Amino acid sequence: MSSDLHYLEGVMDDNMLAVRVQVDPELQGPAVDWALDLLRSRSGADVRVEVGESEADEPSLVLQQNDQGTQGYSYARAGAGLQIRATDVVGASYALVGLADELEIVGELSRAFESLDGVVSSTTMPVRGIMRSFSSVDEDHPWFTSTDFWTEYLDWIAQARFSRFHLALGMQYNYGADRHGATDNYLCFAYPFLLDVPGWDVVAEGVSAEERETNLRMLQFIGKETKRRGMDFQLGLWNHAYDYGRNSVHRFPITGLTPETHADYCAAAISELLRVCPEIDGFSFRVHYEGGIPDEGHEKFWDPVFEALSRSGKPLQVDMHAKGVDDALLDAVNKPGLHPVLGAKYWAEHQGLPYHQAAIRRREEAKPVPPGRELTSITEFARRFTRYGYADFLGSDRRADLIFRVWPGTQKLLLWGDPEHAAGYGRLSTFGGALGVDICEPLFFKGRKGSGAPGRRDPYIDPELKLGLQDWTKYAYTYRIWGRKLYNPDAPRREWEGYLHQTYGEHGDTVERTLAPLSRILPLVTVVHGVGGSNNGNWPEVYTNLPVTEGAYAGHHGTDTEAPPMWGTVSPFDPQTFYIINEWADDVIAGRLDGRYTPLEVADWIQRFVDEAADGVAKLSAVEQPSAQLRRTAIDAEVLLRLGKFFAAKFRSAADYALWQRSGDRDLLARAYDQLRFACDVWTEIGDLVEGVYQANLRFGPERSEHGGWSDRRPGVEADVDAMWAELRNASNDAAGTFSAAVPSRPAQAGLGHTPPSDFTRAQPVPLEVSAGEGVVGVVLSYRHVNQAEDWQSVQMQRADGGFRAEIPGDYSDSSYSLMYSFTVEQEGGAVTRHPGFDEALANQPYYVITAPVD
Repeated sequence: MSSDLHYLEGVMDDNMLAVRVQVDPELQGPAVDWALDLLRSRSGADVRVEVGESEADEPSLVLQQNDQGTQGYSYARAGAGLQIRATDVVGASYALVGLADELEIVGELSRAFESLDGVVSSTTMPVRGIMRSFSSVDEDHPWFTSTDFWTEYLDWIAQARFSRFHLALGMQYNYGADRHGATDNYLCFAYPFLLDVPGWDVVAEGVSAEERETNLRMLQFIGKETKRRGMDFQLGLWNHAYDYGRNSVHRFPITGLTPETHADYCAAAISELLRVCPEIDGFSFRVHYEGGIPDEGHEKFWDPVFEALSRSGKPLQVDMHAKGVDDALLDAVNKPGLHPVLGAKYWAEHQGLPYHQAAIRRREEAKPVPPGRELTSITEFARRFTRYGYADFLGSDRRADLIFRVWPGTQKLLLWGDPEHAAGYGRLSTFGGALGVDICEPLFFKGRKGSGAPGRRDPYIDPELKLGLQDWTKYAYTYRIWGRKLYNPDAPRREWEGYLHQTYGEHGDTVERTLAPLSRILPLVTVVHGVGGSNNGNWPEVYTNLPVTEGAYAGHHGTDTEAPPMWGTVSPFDPQTFYIINEWADDVIAGRLDGRYTPLEVADWIQRFVDEAADGVAKLSAVEQPSAQLRRTAIDAEVLLRLGKFFAAKFRSAADYALWQRSGDRDLLARAYDQLRFACDVWTEIGDLVEGVYQANLRFGPERSEHGGWSDRRPGVEADVDAMWAELRNASNDAAGTFSAAVPSRPAQAGLGHTPPSDFTRAQPVPLEVSAGEGVVGVVLSYRHVNQAEDWQSVQMQRADGGFRAEIPGDYSDSSYSLMYSFTVEQEGGAVTRHPGFDEALANQPYYVITAPVD
């Protein structure tokens, strides 16, 4: 034992640590080789690999194939060494990376072996994707063609345990929806930028044969390097329009195609692409009109494309963006070798809380198709409810699997890192039997729609903070938290502790504690203040002001919210769980609150997150001679803290303003004004904080909510303050003080206990029972199929055995869908609350889901 231990600690003639690794032939593969290289670089050891059993001395490290669950592994001491059992090559690579992580913390292999003994891990989520978009030839071509960039970047996301890398091409434009057509169309209609398709004379003007060959060579490199690290390579071909119309002035016009030859060329081109880049495991397509193919008759285009994929003989995942998908498309993709998957938006085009919306906004419901709207007939009308959620795609008789996609509307720039919310996504991204989730990475869409410029990809202007092609490294913690918690929601903090201490030194724990509550603020604001579903028109991180007052100019926000456009009329993205502010005010006045979460509760949650982070923000900002990364983190934390203060004040101001409109109590208007004035002041502080740090005009597109910065948003905030001051000056004082203290609060506990049934039998009643504490006078059961095209049903529960009982009728359970339900609890004194409700971090699912066994 002592000699082996000595050997592990590196006592050799040449003073180099040597590690003998014995690898089961079943676990031999490129991903294990890559992970062993990582272990070499982290440990500085001479790692010697033997495949199969050996008569030599006992190895230091043994890799043995054994079923440990999906991509799973376990560690066990074996004498002085360590035995790794892994299900497959990927699981073995994860175990080796985990060993390298532990080595980073404890410093010696023998100590790492000891601390890992008994650790077991696996995943229940097969698809854990990270997405990167090529959005600008000026800003993105440098990283696209850099092998050094790809080597470092793919190393890190593989270490984070993402299972696939999705390179998105053509996602930055929305055919038929962009007002100005397209200019920077590089790699949008990707084929002629990559291929000379035999038998076709289709070219992208301005792109030489040499440049085209370079692009293809890089795509091949990306695919090979992705696969070498144990990840799937998903290629997103989000656009198939070769001409964007609307008087587009394309920088790289596509020639050689007509509408009649379009589909046949695409079929030939994708066949050729698969031939020369066999590392592609699947394609993601935007199949509704924004991808360049009109809704009416879209299957006529897609059928030959899918047929070409099927003829390749290669098993392929065909991920169709779920928006606008109908039976005709599902018929078209039903071909040998193809695995159809629908990519549904998790929270519209944003990042929300980890749970899935219990209802969609009313404006997303299906509508009759008016004459002359063939381009958008399915997406905007007949199946409008597919735009921003999982729609009706989660029945047990589904014809395609489903994944979720977290779009980049909420937060593109500032650092994000919350283990609790990432774990929530890890638990809930398989909701309804979904396969998992794609995450749009930070800086997504930078420079999109022609807004980019050479040298502007890096958002920093402070030379000490610039990162160039390594801009992704600012977000290394974000990638690590997402990847590890999607793989295993119960992953311990040791899996990122080493990175934090290596990067931030003694301040690593403070960074973790500070970023976590701050990272919950914007997702919460996004869910409750659903002012725009599109990432083009709603950017909460750099918020374009919507006024609290009714008379102030609402700007572009008027296009995707109710009239009149103001805070009080905005629907949450989940109106089943959260109140519209004006509806809440109506119910307060009428004394009939129904248990939905209120704007004042949301403001209190945001304030709690601000308070939890405030001390850490102050400590990080007070560090003397901080590293560049600590400065970046501290500045972002300061901004996020103030965004929290801003939005908490806006919610309070809007709530008081709505009550004033209904009660005439001038004290409420005065309080609303004070909150709005405070919001304006903290917004001004943000502009001062980032001056000289970030570009003044952060360009993620040409629209109002896609570019600019905090300072140029200030006039809109000030105009709202001025409008409310004018109303306050003219307000009657007759009703002052009559209502301002009468807003009821929610009790701390719902007073219910409930154990959901493990399943139910279709076409049979589903009995549900709750136990009730003192003070509970009534309970309402609300239920719905896991189908966002439907409305919720409610029934008053009856007292039974010290609690309450009700049942979901058998004719309702006779469905292919799972059932979701929650309880509204009426208490003595008129208070109303919901069960199960949210946890402290807002990271859980505030309703129950039960599923019938599949026959």
